[in-house]
Amino acid sequence: MSRYFRGVWDGVYTVLIGMKVTWRHLFTRAVTIQYPDVKVKLPERARNRLYVNMDDCIGCDQCAMACPVDCITIETVKSTPDVDLGLTSVGTKKRLYVSQFDIDIAKCCYCGLCVYPCPTECIKMTDVYEFSEYERENLVYRFAVMTPAEIDAAKSRLVAYDKEQAAKKAAAAAARPAAAPARGPAPAASPSSPAPKPAAGGPSPAAAPTTTPPAAPAPAAVSTPAAAPATTPPAAPAPAAGSTPAAATPPAAPSTPPAAPPKNDTNP
Repeated sequence: MSRYFRGVWDGVYTVLIGMKVTWRHLFTRAVTIQYPDVKVKLPERARNRLYVNMDDCIGCDQCAMACPVDCITIETVKSTPDVDLGLTSVGTKKRLYVSQFDIDIAKCCYCGLCVYPCPTECIKMTDVYEFSEYERENLVYRFAVMTPAEIDAAKSRLVAYDKEQAAKKAAAAAARPAAAPARGPAPAASPSSPAPKPAAGGPSPAAAPTTTPPAAPAPAAVSTPAAAPATTPPAAPAPAAGSTPAAATPPAAPSTPPAAPPKNDTNP
């Protein structure tokens, strides 16, 4: 029985908790926001329409590569060294003209992935959410500030600079082979050419071989085993030439160690 009343109480209590918020607003006067004159304040991190500050854009294309729906289109033109495009607000030097920076907001999915990789933080998502249009073409936002005439001038300067650099490289490449024959006398001392005649009073040609590397093998000939027979024992029996033939034969036996045992059979 207690379990039954316990279940009834739990059901009533949970309903009262769920209806507490409803009863709180049931007796509160409703206020209608007069939109669009009055708008609800959005959170600080709300993701809506994109905005690009072209003064800080360096044309790195990081945002376009991060976009999952390819709604960002960027085109750049390289500047020549004699043109200073200035610095961004974070101190990054600008080296590219940004001739086109288009965002098709109709394709944007408001993911915010294009904001984080930007090194200069020039692209960000704003709190503007009222940008409906009757034509889809009007949803393509063009942030580039260069005029067609400025774009053509930048491209022509780049083409002229590339041609100038190519001409300099070709001239340098042509100058290198021309400088090689000017240092030509050095090949005359090749091994196939005859040796030059010595000057009067100079060292004789025979002195040159004394300093050549082939003289090194001479010490090796001194260290050959051919010097060992000069100290062999057979020179000792020579003074015994006047002795009897019988006495001369035994000394010959030790000179040949392998034949010594057979000649000892004559001894008693």
